[in-house]
Amino acid sequence: MAGGHEHSAAAQVELRSVTKRFGDGRPAVDAIDLSIRPGEFLTMLGPSGSGKTTTLNMIAGFLSITSGSIELDGRDISGTPPHKRDIGMVFQSYALFPHMTVAQNIAYPLRQRKVDKAEIRRRVDEALAMVHLEGYADRLPRQLSGGQQQRVAVARAIVFRPRLLLMDEPLGALDRKLREFLQLEIRRIHRELGVTIVYVTHDQEEALVMSDRIAVFNDGRIEQIDAPDALYDRPNTQYVAQFLGDSNVWRGTVRHDGTTSIVDTPGGLLRGVRTEAVAEGAQACMVVRPERTGVVDVDAPVPEGANVLDGVVKEVVYLGAQRRLIVDVAGHEVIATVPAGRVGATSGAVRVVFGVDDARVIDAGNTLTMSSAETILQT
Repeated sequence: MAGGHEHSAAAQVELRSVTKRFGDGRPAVDAIDLSIRPGEFLTMLGPSGSGKTTTLNMIAGFLSITSGSIELDGRDISGTPPHKRDIGMVFQSYALFPHMTVAQNIAYPLRQRKVDKAEIRRRVDEALAMVHLEGYADRLPRQLSGGQQQRVAVARAIVFRPRLLLMDEPLGALDRKLREFLQLEIRRIHRELGVTIVYVTHDQEEALVMSDRIAVFNDGRIEQIDAPDALYDRPNTQYVAQFLGDSNVWRGTVRHDGTTSIVDTPGGLLRGVRTEAVAEGAQACMVVRPERTGVVDVDAPVPEGANVLDGVVKEVVYLGAQRRLIVDVAGHEVIATVPAGRVGATSGAVRVVFGVDDARVIDAGNTLTMSSAETILQT
């Protein structure tokens, strides 16, 4: 659609104290507030049952809200039926009509809107070009691969030029290589169209690659919302730290000393960047990412002021260009991810080393539920 496509203004979405309760009375979505900016790619990330898909379905109008309001460009659409919201939707299951050709599937939203035939043909051709499926117009869905079917579903969702596009786990059924390719394709389409996209996934890597901002869901609430790099480097809670990538976490009582915070852990006193969010004497977590955790021989020099812990290597995992070392530190499992060319000690007694600037001290009050932990282990 580059060149001849007339961009419609991107939509702004506001969720105000939105709650959804089902039959048991327990909130599946619990009074969330969320502002989605015009033209941004916002991902709702979380494990199964966290409320992300329920929230997406309330925006789409497939589920009614129990309380609160949803606004589209300042207009309350909480009671507006789905077909009158003019929102594009892409599902994991593709939801293509099996008896219709690719062109007929893509044209369907335009026919519903009584667009004239010449304009339909022009827009269908435009949409096919956008998803790189020129020449596939006369094929049936069963004659396409899974990735091609998903691109047809995207073309159908954008052909009527919606200002808001909702995507519910659209790549979940595809193999890893194809998924990675289509992640970049969807980002390209987003840039070219300038449309607002709200994307649901449980895949942390997918969220990091695709998003302008990520809203991390936990038990019906938004735990934290921020840009991918900010979420990864500066998580506010242990839940976010452990759900978005791997983390080494030590728990203990915190005290502040100048520009650093000191956490008294079973492994010893550990220093991190001072955080005002955790009060003196409170229970806190020190979080360090595996790629910022080093492993050296016991007699190797270490940087002055660094945190140093004695341990024993339990396992070395081959990851191609990297190695993952699992180290036992006083019964606490520590993970270090290091480039293959810079692997130091890989067996026996070692020292685990990380800098003060690499450690983040956060409130210990919010931990992963078992279901969330299981999700992390699986992904």
